[in-house]
Amino acid sequence: MRCMALPPQPWPTGEVERLEPLVARVLAPNASPFTFTGTQTYLVGGKEGLAVIDPGPDDPAHLLALQSAIGDATVRAIMCTHTHRDHSPAARPLAEATGAPIVGCAPLHLHSDAPRVDAPFDQTYEPDRVMEDGEAMTGPGWTLRAIATPGHTSNHLCFALEESGALFTGDHVMGWSTSVVVPPDGDMADYMASLARLHEREDRIYYPAHGPAVEKPRQLVRGMIGHRRQRERQITRLLSEEARSIEALVPVMYKGVPEKLWPAAAQSVHAHLIDLEQRGEVQETEDIWQVT
Repeated sequence: MRCMALPPQPWPTGEVERLEPLVARVLAPNASPFTFTGTQTYLVGGKEGLAVIDPGPDDPAHLLALQSAIGDATVRAIMCTHTHRDHSPAARPLAEATGAPIVGCAPLHLHSDAPRVDAPFDQTYEPDRVMEDGEAMTGPGWTLRAIATPGHTSNHLCFALEESGALFTGDHVMGWSTSVVVPPDGDMADYMASLARLHEREDRIYYPAHGPAVEKPRQLVRGMIGHRRQRERQITRLLSEEARSIEALVPVMYKGVPEKLWPAAAQSVHAHLIDLEQRGEVQETEDIWQVT
């Protein structure tokens, strides 16, 4: 996995940052090794009607910051890209405070006893409307169209702001790191197909949920696809030398990555192996993988 260094503090946590005429951003106070400086909630529109994208964690300070940023504007919709717990839990209290409907991704109630390296799923998420691929939410002067991008999670959506050419990418494309793909819900084949779909688009700028805006989106996506293909080739090369477990692959593949991030790397390696197995290129016996 590739990560950029944290920017110097203070970070603009709780502040309203105007990014362009229709878009403002508020940073939640939930910085971590997997959220960078925190989850970024976006406000789209103006006083006559706003959409709130990825309301973030159910944190009192963040909710107060959002309500202050909204002021006396009308909230037309609270929109969620996916239901990891750093993205959607604030949707319900914000809906209760504003009267706005919760729309966007489908609910996903996945239970697992396996240790997670990404955020667990929000079991409380109950949307008023699930947006299908290509459906739009509209307000005064803005149109947000849902783009299905499964892979990081099976229910992941991006939202395209048609008036300005911006794309809100959630965790599918982040501004600071490659996304973690965690089986069984995370799917590498779907993730790669979603990246290819975004590469075919001509969005002007990406606004991710974590990290800075992406001003050359097609270039970044092309690099992300190349990075994943390189990892795939690395796996098949190492397994052609000798059969190995995931635990044996990770230290070789991620020499320059801090060991505290190896569990996340192992999950992505596992996702690659499942994809390769489905394509008939590798096989697994008692946790040992080999080329077919």
